[in-house]
Amino acid sequence: MDEKAVKICKKPIEDGDASSSAGSSDVVVLRREIGLWGCVSICVGIMIGSGIFISPKGILQNTGTVGMALVVWVATGVMSGLGALCFAELGTTFAKSGGEYAFLLEAFGPLAAFLRLWANIIAIGTGTIAVLAITFAHYTLAAFFGDCQDVPTNAVRLVAAMIIFVIFYINSVSVTWTTRVQVFLTIAKVIGLAIIIFTGIVMLFKGETEHLQNAFEGSENTDPTLIPLAFYSGLFAYAGWQMLAQVTEEIQNPSRNLPLGVLLSVGIVMVVYVMTNIAYFTVVSPQELLASKAVAVTFGERMYGPMLFIIPLAVALSCAGSINGSLLSDSRTTFAAAREGHLPRILAMIHIHKRTPMPAVLLMLPICLVMLTSDNVYSLINYLSFAKWLFLGLSAAVLPYMRWKKPDIPRPFKVSLIIPILFILSCLYVVGVSLYSAPLDCGIGLGILLTGVPVYYLCIWWDNKPEWVDVYMDKLTLFLQKLMLVVVQEKKTY
Repeated sequence: MDEKAVKICKKPIEDGDASSSAGSSDVVVLRREIGLWGCVSICVGIMIGSGIFISPKGILQNTGTVGMALVVWVATGVMSGLGALCFAELGTTFAKSGGEYAFLLEAFGPLAAFLRLWANIIAIGTGTIAVLAITFAHYTLAAFFGDCQDVPTNAVRLVAAMIIFVIFYINSVSVTWTTRVQVFLTIAKVIGLAIIIFTGIVMLFKGETEHLQNAFEGSENTDPTLIPLAFYSGLFAYAGWQMLAQVTEEIQNPSRNLPLGVLLSVGIVMVVYVMTNIAYFTVVSPQELLASKAVAVTFGERMYGPMLFIIPLAVALSCAGSINGSLLSDSRTTFAAAREGHLPRILAMIHIHKRTPMPAVLLMLPICLVMLTSDNVYSLINYLSFAKWLFLGLSAAVLPYMRWKKPDIPRPFKVSLIIPILFILSCLYVVGVSLYSAPLDCGIGLGILLTGVPVYYLCIWWDNKPEWVDVYMDKLTLFLQKLMLVVVQEKKTY
């Protein structure tokens, strides 16, 4: 490592450097390169994954009628909006990257924050990227080679590995290009859905409203115990709104752009989802939708003929955008955790020239690639899905708790306390449904989550480790630091 890098590594970061470091030659910190539309593209890009192309079946199956299905789409959008409002206040109050991890650390201490981080690294974050990459591969092959049911599994895994490598590389070398790619992929997936919506509008003008007439007929026969499962499918499709708070330190004017970006994103996605579902029902009957493996493909087969490849391509681009946005946000949580001492110090370092948290990005690469070789990645995510909503509710609880504990700290954006209360109750409802419908899966997930407790006490809480452990870690850190040309961003007081 050159002399200048050593000088940078030793120089402390003064208050205010985070906003002015873009042009600094002496201090290496993350640049604020994400504007309002970058925020919207990240949030929308993560939220619109494969859910809108798959979840309609789960919602209709558990509601029984078209009208109730549309109500659930709106209700889950509103619930996501409540959560977004909570995270907008928390993200502007504690203006540092990390999202849920940072909020839990601030209010409830290091163990709760570490368990959230642990779940994300071993399953929720890495597993989601692996599943999205596999879905990307399936639909990419479908777009260019037709029916790919007989494509060898290894071919799917190879394409999935390729998209993972490409996206990890972009995230490692440039925040600017990562954001540009995210904007492009977001526009592409929205265009794909806009084509479906436009087709639906044309069909409505042609009088194709048979499946939308008497939309609530038969609702009285709906099993009320299945409604929560319909909500679960809807919330899966909206997942991702919370991730914008994980990149707070790279957002320009976060007190304005974070809340505005996340609220615009939820609003855009809710309108797109409802309109897309209406478009589906102008062409596909409820019975056909329930029999379909992917309703968007069934819709495309009916309407686009030789241009059918548009739909699989749109799904593939949606998955790629979700991978890119998820990696961008999750790597910042890893970076923030390492800066707090909850992960090895190398993960809190930034590339000298690229100004990206390269080690934090690359940490997830081998884990994701290993998951591609396993058929159990879906089960692992299912086991820990309840933990995701438990931590979301716990993170929202930080808001009223900090209003009580620290009432005088500046809050650039503030919401009514009824909003976090409603969202917390909604999260507890989802967790309760999970426990009721799949108690064994939740028990296994809880066991996996609790494996983080001994890891925390052994690796973080225990200070009196043998001297050889510290010597080895210091040598390994120095080797990796020279190899990747990275330096430490000093911990900053916010």
